Amino acid sequence: MTSDHRLVEGRTHWRRSLAVAVPALAAAAGIGSALATGALAVGLQIQDRPVDFTTSSLYGTQYGAAVVDQTVVRPDGSTATVRVLRMGFADGMLNGLCLSRRQQIGGATYTLMLTLGDDNPGSWEIRTKNTVLDLRAATGVLDMDGIVDLNVNGADVKTVKDATGAYVVNPLNSPQNRFGIQARYAKFDSIVGTAQDFQIPGLLTTPRLKLAVRPGTVACPAPAAPTGTPGTP
Repeated sequence: MTSDHRLVEGRTHWRRSLAVAVPALAAAAGIGSALATGALAVGLQIQDRPVDFTTSSLYGTQYGAAVVDQTVVRPDGSTATVRVLRMGFADGMLNGLCLSRRQQIGGATYTLMLTLGDDNPGSWEIRTKNTVLDLRAATGVLDMDGIVDLNVNGADVKTVKDATGAYVVNPLNSPQNRFGIQARYAKFDSIVGTAQDFQIPGLLTTPRLKLAVRPGTVACPAPAAPTGTPGTP
């Protein structure tokens, strides 16, 4: 099944490992260019502010999605509850990834830009485990295969397994009787979107990581269309 796909607004809480939160003084000083090269194998944590992102392709096995409630904090400090579409993959592959986030420093706007992966639109070089995305908005092309279940109970969606090999119960923390999707795999191509948070608590492996801090508002480049097919995660 292939369709144009737009996701909904929301927020989640991040838990682990690499916190992409550059201090204001570092941004003001223009710290940028290459942060690291070579293999990176860590969890990924991005939080606090919305993040714009692009990727040529995201492919994952044991795909699940469910509508959940999230508490968000307004600029005035008050809270509200919004419903979001949360997506999860047991194992994933990304064909390049760019993340950008704006930050105000001393009245000036800077953009923190994180780029992972290579420039080959056919390599799917970034590997992830236990990936969960709560997205504000995203557009792209979605392809699902295997047995695709639509409108399943969100609390019954399965993605990851525990140490004994049994599926974790309600891994997306969905309330009962919420809309859910279950598929053996899902592939999203040419994604452009905004996420409140990314959560990859298991493992993220990429051949290259670069962090740049640029003056003004800078958008991630439009993703190249993927070529070929991904291998087995």
